[in-house]
Amino acid sequence: MIRPVKVLNRSMVLASAPFIGILIWLLTYQATIIISEQVMPEPTILESTASSVEETAADLDTAAELAQATQASIKKQVTLYNKTNANIQLIAESASSQTNRPRIIYDRRITTKLGSVSGTIQSDKIRAQLFSVHAQNFNGYALKVKLGSKDAMKMVLGNDEFGSSETTMSAVKRYNAIAGVNAGGFADGHGKRYPLSTTVMNGEYIGGFEPSFANLFFVGLSEDNKLIGGNFSSREQLDSLKPRFGASFVPVLLKDGRSLQIPTKWQVSPKRAPRTVIANYKDDQLLFLVIDGYNENGSSGATLEELQILLKRFGAVDAYNLDGGGSSSLIFNGRVVNSPSDGKLRSLPTHFLFFK
Repeated sequence: MIRPVKVLNRSMVLASAPFIGILIWLLTYQATIIISEQVMPEPTILESTASSVEETAADLDTAAELAQATQASIKKQVTLYNKTNANIQLIAESASSQTNRPRIIYDRRITTKLGSVSGTIQSDKIRAQLFSVHAQNFNGYALKVKLGSKDAMKMVLGNDEFGSSETTMSAVKRYNAIAGVNAGGFADGHGKRYPLSTTVMNGEYIGGFEPSFANLFFVGLSEDNKLIGGNFSSREQLDSLKPRFGASFVPVLLKDGRSLQIPTKWQVSPKRAPRTVIANYKDDQLLFLVIDGYNENGSSGATLEELQILLKRFGAVDAYNLDGGGSSSLIFNGRVVNSPSDGKLRSLPTHFLFFK
């Protein structure tokens, strides 16, 4: 009888026999193991990275060359732009010069007709030039004014009060103006001195609108600094010209360069007298004439017909006779230029003032 333990041992030997055989074979067999390149692939990642670095460096070089080329192109374009801009500027200046040339020639022509300039006040806002006038029967002064701003000229009331009056010199000093000329006519009443007929201040009617009568006219400046004037039958008619300021007197001397008929009364009453005239030129410059005379009895000063001839000779377009006689006043650069026939300046209700 075979014992169970022996059976178990035999079974274990039989089960282990293959493994023992393999172990003995491995120990006795000397083999060389060759690792195939396919088993251990090449470090392609490192080589790819190096290749990418080289390509990136090449791209950077190309980008740098492109940047340099772009920079050079930009510099070239900037140089070309600056040159073109400079040429355009020269063309613009030349065009502006050519545009202004007719104005310069025209101004030179009318200035020459007035004679030699005896005084000039100039700024960005205004150019005021003073001339002496010498005619066969009278002497006087001309003030040519080029306005460059709306606030370069305005009309003021005497002491800034309706019914009050002051001399032109007083108004000039009070407003610190560079020049002043007497404005419209006046009427006295109840110890007051009132502007005659339609008067406009700062676009407002002082004392209301009065239709033109007995050859009275209104003259002043519009909102765009142009001389406006004439006879007006309705306020709407005058409003259409957008008056900024102005006064009234008689008569109109020139219209569009043509002499108008002088009313019979004003041909002889007085025949000669100190005079003040406001006129304009084609380029909207203003001309003021202030004529001297030693009295108002008709024996000194100028006739209105003589002034028409003189104004046409000077090249004026429209012209209006302002209050004259002892009212004629011309202040320039702080001094009284004319010789007032009263022996002193007359106190007046309205004045044209000029500012630097």
